Order: sequence, then C-alpha cells, then structure tokens
Amino acid sequence: MLSEQLLTALIFGGLAAGMPLVLAGLGELVSQRAGVLNIGVEGMMIMGAYGGFVATLATGSAGMGFLAGGLMGAAVSLIMVVLCVRMGLDQIVVGIAITLGAEGLTSLLHAVQFSDTYPRIGRTIVLSIPWLSDLPVVGRALFGHHPIVYLTLLAAIFGTWALQRTRTGLAIRAVGERPEAVDAAGVSVVSTRTLAAMTAGVGGGLGGAFLAIVNAGNFIPFMTGGRGFIAIVLAMLARGRPLWVVVGAFLYGLSVSLATALQLVGVPIRTEVVFSIPFALVLIMLVLFGRNAYLPSALALPYHRGER
Repeated sequence: MLSEQLLTALIFGGLAAGMPLVLAGLGELVSQRAGVLNIGVEGMMIMGAYGGFVATLATGSAGMGFLAGGLMGAAVSLIMVVLCVRMGLDQIVVGIAITLGAEGLTSLLHAVQFSDTYPRIGRTIVLSIPWLSDLPVVGRALFGHHPIVYLTLLAAIFGTWALQRTRTGLAIRAVGERPEAVDAAGVSVVSTRTLAAMTAGVGGGLGGAFLAIVNAGNFIPFMTGGRGFIAIVLAMLARGRPLWVVVGAFLYGLSVSLATALQLVGVPIRTEVVFSIPFALVLIMLVLFGRNAYLPSALALPYHRGER
C-alpha cells in the first residue's frame, strides 16, 4: 500500500507535471472553438520555454520570465494569424512549419548562448495556502505550489463561464461553427479568430515557461517533448469544456509522476517503458473518448469574407 508521503508526492508531481498542458490546452481549446487548429502550439511552447528561461535568468524574477514566455508565444502566434486567419493558408502546414522553425531556432540560440555554461534557475517561490496546506495527504500536494498554478485553475473556471455566458464567448463559438452567419450579423470573423489564435499562443508560451522555470529550472533544446501535440488532443477531447482540459492534464501528470515514483522505489522497469507510460495513457484516452470528441464544423477551414 502506498505510504502517505508517496501518495502526496504523486499528487503533487501530477499537478506540477500537468500544468504546462493545462496552460497550453486551455489556449488551444479557445483557438479550436473559433475554428483555428493551432498545430504550432508545440513551437509556441518551446519558444515560451526559451524566452521564459532567458528572462528569468537575466532578471532573477520568475514573474518576468512568465511575462516573457507569454509574449514569445503571442509573437509566434502572429505567424498563424497572418498566414492562416488573414491569408487563408493551410493551418496544418503552417502549424508544422512553426513548430519545426521554433525548435530549430531555440536550439541554435541555446547553442550560441549556453552551450559552455548550461546555467540553471534557482528554486521558485511556493505559495502555501494557510490551513488547507496542513491537511493530511492532499494539503501540500494541492495547496503548496507556485502562484501561477492557482491562477491557471482560476482561469479554467473563468474560461468555462466566459465561453458560455459572455458575448465574446458566444462569438468565439459561433465563428467555429457558422462563420458566415457571424459575418452577416456584423461580427468580424477575422478579429475573433485573431483573438482566439493569440490566446493559444499566450497559453502555449506560458506552458513552456512553466516547464522551464518551475519544472526543470533550465532550458534544454526540444524539452517540450511533444506536450504541445498532447495539449491539442486534450482540447479536442474536452468537448469545449476547459475544466476537462484540467482533468486530462492532471491524469497525464499523474502518469509522469507515477513513472518517476516507480523508479525511485526501486521497481525494475526500463527507462524506455517509463517514458512511454504518459503517451500510452493518451492513446488509451483517445480510444475511450475519441469517438465522443467534439470538433467545430468550421475547424481548420479558412474564411475569406466578412473582414471588417
């Protein structure tokens, strides 16, 4: 039977490991709801990781690092906005190009700047919520994290309300379903999709920054390791519900945490198997829930009229 310490470590590690997917997945969900399939979120994550690491290293402030990571993701998302939203080019081709370009660029910059030093970032601050963090087992596991964890969970709750209850949320959902009807109603399809695509960029950049600043404490080329693509899958499986992105990301994080725990307690398991556990979980989720995944009818389809 698992000890309390090990169970606490599993939950804590699951939430921390899943947080980059929550950030990237929430942004991707908004983008998909607006009809923009952001395949380039992996590239936005790696750019956010690099920008966040460099900014934190230069300023000593994790807050500045997260700001830089979000801005880097937003800047890269402008490529998607210009080429796909405004010019109507293929979203999948452009997204793949963004990812390949971002991975190559960050690898080059890292080699030029840090190949001889490989600096690390110090430990980030932890905000322990009074009383709640003292609860047995789940106290420190759920209520002893970096402040951005709590802000992200609040953003998921707010996003659920905003997508369903606000005019902006209605516009985002409508342009993903019937952009021509939205255009006829006087709402700019291009502007709405631009907002959604940039939200995905910010989310991806913040997710990458979290990975580099909080989880790893450094930057390694290709360190996102396919998390951006997993975030795309989670957004599809969530059926437009941000809180389901949180649940899926937490399950992924638990699988990562469990794999690490098995090695620490001496379970004889090959490294290759350990690294494959999270991806096997994603495949299982696709098999179980893939048929019920909801995709907007205008997803990845360019719209050429109604620019206002």
